[in-house]
Amino acid sequence: MKIYLSIFLLALALSFQAQTDARLYTIIESVSANRIQQDITKLADFGTRHTLSDTVSKTRGIGAARRWIKSEFESISKDCNNCLDVFFQKDLVKKGTNARIPFDVWVVNVVAIQKGAKYPNRYILMSGDIDSRVSDPVDFTSDSPGANDNASGMAGTIEAARVLSKYQFENSIIYVGLSGEEQGLFGGAGLAKYAQENNWEVIGVLNNDMIGNIKGVNGVISNRDFRIFSEPVPPTETEQERNARRFYGGEVDGISRQLARYVYTNTKIYMPEMNPMLVYRLDRFGRGGHHRPFNNAGFPGIRIMESHENYNWQHQDIRVENNIAYGDVLEHVDFEYAAKLTAVNAINIAALAWAPPAPKNVTIGGMVGPSAKLKWEKVDGALGYIIFWRDTTSPTWDNSRYVGDISEFTLDGIVIDNYFFGVAAVGKDNHESVVVFPSGVFR
Repeated sequence: MKIYLSIFLLALALSFQAQTDARLYTIIESVSANRIQQDITKLADFGTRHTLSDTVSKTRGIGAARRWIKSEFESISKDCNNCLDVFFQKDLVKKGTNARIPFDVWVVNVVAIQKGAKYPNRYILMSGDIDSRVSDPVDFTSDSPGANDNASGMAGTIEAARVLSKYQFENSIIYVGLSGEEQGLFGGAGLAKYAQENNWEVIGVLNNDMIGNIKGVNGVISNRDFRIFSEPVPPTETEQERNARRFYGGEVDGISRQLARYVYTNTKIYMPEMNPMLVYRLDRFGRGGHHRPFNNAGFPGIRIMESHENYNWQHQDIRVENNIAYGDVLEHVDFEYAAKLTAVNAINIAALAWAPPAPKNVTIGGMVGPSAKLKWEKVDGALGYIIFWRDTTSPTWDNSRYVGDISEFTLDGIVIDNYFFGVAAVGKDNHESVVVFPSGVFR
């Protein structure tokens, strides 16, 4: 009987690891490069989308741009039987807050919420930035089409809403255009504060900032490579948690890093032609993006973007000098590549939105013993659990075992000293939660 049970568990484990959800392949195929091109073109045609630019004109400036974005979300909602709650979320940023705010300005985000059927207060968020800029960060009148930075991320977010709104999910999804990024990440800060005030349980923020360029300033051209930036541990961790890491590990296992690994793994499974690059850094060296304010609030958040940047085509006045063309214009955007990175977002958002909550209170034991032991609290909607482990120097979860619908398990012969461990919940259609790193130990 014991032999038959072992064979059954092995077969079940293999089925969980081998099966994929065909709907995710359909989602990939549904993302349209033509629609993304149309939306990037529309956004670039507003002339400038600088945070301080015109808000009254119907054809130019950030006011016209955000009203158009809102109308697009509303049109998508109409097509899905009003499945999106669309609204402006805004905050007043006062003159002198920093050198890039020369006068009081309303920073207005465009938010579209697709409510989950089972866990409506659990949110996965996909963002793009509305605003653009030229060389001078307070020049709000010059043409600044911002085709790649960041009409590409904004168009990708709109397209993801078009595709995913055709499905129903257990968790809620937020599609958002954030403003004020170039002036100091104000839109993200405002929405993160709004999320806290409304007690949202944010389980993941996928910030898309520049997803349309394939030609690097270093001469590399690739339409498959992309980067996933994530911070190591939350800035909100306690002193007790920091001290525990010295003894038990976890320096690279914070909630944002686990989200990054989730995106990496799903992309490898469903889009093997893509080359995701895990970057163990909050953002590019000395620079910032709109996932950071969410990280500051203690939410898991990552940045998804192109791998090969061209600095001549971002934050530049449109001009030609020494036969070099500067400026963030449409001709430098690869729309097929933007569609691929949009699909990366869409499948990961869908997988998370269909997954059960992550296991709670994961703890680990097995000190000075031959086997690692893990315990966790079961969560609603989970049909079973997977234990993951990896070498302490590996960036990804390389080993796993499905252990069934239980709340503790011993990995016989796996010495706790030599690996890092985590646990994920598995739900309907084999969708997994993000892996949870142990937060405590037991004897």
